[in-house]
Amino acid sequence: MSGAEQVEIERKYDVAAGSAVPDLTEVEGVEAVTRHEGVPLDALYFDTADQALAANHIIIRRRSGGADEGWHVKLPADEGRTEVHWPLEDGSEESVPEGVLERLAPVLAGRTVTPLARIHTVRTLVHLQDAAGNDVAEIADDEVSTTDLRAGTKRAWREWEAELLPGAPATRDERTALLDDIERVLVAAGARPSSTVAKIARALGADADFEG
Repeated sequence: MSGAEQVEIERKYDVAAGSAVPDLTEVEGVEAVTRHEGVPLDALYFDTADQALAANHIIIRRRSGGADEGWHVKLPADEGRTEVHWPLEDGSEESVPEGVLERLAPVLAGRTVTPLARIHTVRTLVHLQDAAGNDVAEIADDEVSTTDLRAGTKRAWREWEAELLPGAPATRDERTALLDDIERVLVAAGARPSSTVAKIARALGADADFEG
């Protein structure tokens, strides 16, 4: 089965453990915010023994919990990332779906993929709405704990992710301006641009090569 695709445009921020998401109605074009209850997410990441996927800026993830649970492949794109989804039932806990393997066959070149790291997240979403009530962006307030399954190393941290939603502006310049304005408010509240580009990179103690 082929996966469903979407574009993901987001920025990540490191924050202190006790930080509270600030009032984002300060952001131009944001008229209201809605805060949701925290949801536990469990994600298992995969790669080859020589991390061929990471070297090509690709991620395979199996996530349970939340509205987008399923198998995800993240691929580099001109703006943000392309994220391809398959349902959970297309594979098992440690068996990657055939559709995923077929999609990545040119990169895998016959290599086997195995579990790389497990990431537990308690995610609290804050949705930002415009005057018409459209969701233009969301802030994911994440409490993260991870295990590097190959090295056995455990890590934990807190981060915020600002991600654009379908109601975001139509042009790239406008989308960038919206993210810049969100960033201004988050940084004023104590956030700083993330030291790593992806949870999986931080789980492995490195920032190299990952893009999502």
